[in-house]
Amino acid sequence: MSSVLNSKFYFILSLTVFFLAASVESYGQKSELSFEFHKNRRIELRQKLPYNSVAVFFSSPVRNRANDVDYIYHPDPNFYYLTGWNEPHAVLLVYKTTQEDQNGSYYEKLFVRERNLRNEMWNGKQLGVEGAANMGFDRVESKKQFIKSSLDLNEFDTILMFDFKNDVRDDKTDSSDLFDLQQHFKNVINYPDNFNAERYRLYQKIRTAQVQDLSNIKRMISYYASQDETLIEDPIIKDFLNSQESNSLVDLKKRTAYLTRDYNFDIDQLSYLMASLREKKQPEELSLLKKAIQISAQGQIEVMKAIHPKMTEREVQGIHQLVYKKYGAAHEGYPSIVGAGHNACVLHYITNDKTDLKNQLILMDLGAEYQGYTADVTRTIPVSGKYSPEQKALYEIVYDAQNAGIDAAQKGASFRAIGNAANKVVEKGLLSLGLIDKPEDYRRYLPHGISHHIGLDVHDPGLYETLDTDMVITVEPGIYVPKGSPCDPKWWDIGIRIEDDILITDEGPVNLSAAAPRSWEKIEKLMKEESPLDDFELPELAID
Repeated sequence: MSSVLNSKFYFILSLTVFFLAASVESYGQKSELSFEFHKNRRIELRQKLPYNSVAVFFSSPVRNRANDVDYIYHPDPNFYYLTGWNEPHAVLLVYKTTQEDQNGSYYEKLFVRERNLRNEMWNGKQLGVEGAANMGFDRVESKKQFIKSSLDLNEFDTILMFDFKNDVRDDKTDSSDLFDLQQHFKNVINYPDNFNAERYRLYQKIRTAQVQDLSNIKRMISYYASQDETLIEDPIIKDFLNSQESNSLVDLKKRTAYLTRDYNFDIDQLSYLMASLREKKQPEELSLLKKAIQISAQGQIEVMKAIHPKMTEREVQGIHQLVYKKYGAAHEGYPSIVGAGHNACVLHYITNDKTDLKNQLILMDLGAEYQGYTADVTRTIPVSGKYSPEQKALYEIVYDAQNAGIDAAQKGASFRAIGNAANKVVEKGLLSLGLIDKPEDYRRYLPHGISHHIGLDVHDPGLYETLDTDMVITVEPGIYVPKGSPCDPKWWDIGIRIEDDILITDEGPVNLSAAAPRSWEKIEKLMKEESPLDDFELPELAID
């Protein structure tokens, strides 16, 4: 949950425009990213845009928790990356070429909500058009102007955008909320009511298919279509998959060209461009990421010292969150995974309601979010303070696999190299313990990938091709043996994952979360230390 800002701060903020020029609120606290940082990101994007194009970004929606209570607003990461803007109902346009108006030339335009004093009384200060105008944008206008404008985009060869989601509510009291902004934009670009992004992508593949690539494209389209029965029954897709001759392909390409002829919008290029920008971190981003990671590692340390068999999963989660907030991290970067025993074998277990921990392992996958940037650190420890022989045997395999993966995370290497190195260790280890009979069966106990980018998203965008300096990635092998697995029952209900956040440098990988012990020996040693929470007890509740 977001921390409540001091009311005096809002009073000061309302008194001076100069303060607005110095900083803005970011994720519930003053941003350490400068206006110049965001401006430079927009410049970099513009340099990557295709000729005669415009990129259009919408802010994320306000999401409802229940009835008249909304979740704390969380900006869209791409929107925030380019703007530093942390308020809903906004649109950003970035143009490849110079635009002209009565005030001269510009390359970008931001539309934001107007200040509403009644809303501010309930929900806090809003920056409005005046505040945004001090943040370094070429042009800033009211979101109402976006609705009123003709917004003629036909002159552009390409309108780059992300496809629309179905989680935007229509606030009937606001005629220019995000729903209305998107609806106006849809009308301008001739966006069909029944537009299906996956069908459109497959049509585009058919339209651009070459005869020599026909078999490969058919395999790809068949795979994607098989995930959605409405696609596999689509007549054009079905005819394409059944086509045998080049003449049939020519006819199909004409048909798909006809179906897409009215669109000058593109829903794919922008994802690629933003991934190419965000996969390498700027120095300012690295500073925030390192802070988030250090906070998360300290959370793991404090839990190792404080945990005991009478605790619950939720209490363990609470200790992590207490540490985060003590260090100024207002949020978690993703729902916390705190699973003991069989719950550790559920990869995205977030219920965290088990009360009987006993002598089980507990897997703790959590990350503090500091000014929008999130860590992702996992440790698996014995609640009793000592690993059993079976737990230790599997733990050592995961530990060795992670070391192999980290060693493979070298500048110039492929992402695949990390997984290959870690997977080989797991495969060999499971064979040696008799959990599997065939090497390929290791996937039964390690079903997920080994590495991903982190940043403004816990699974940050990236091209996932070649590792390069200033990328920050995870390395996270695991072994999960749920009850009923085809192995000796002594291994059942053991789930282990070790995850660290790795900075790629010219000199080699740097483990940014190394402060939290990883080896079983160091974990057991730390768990013997006293904790500041040892004497923290609450009275029994007097409930009739």
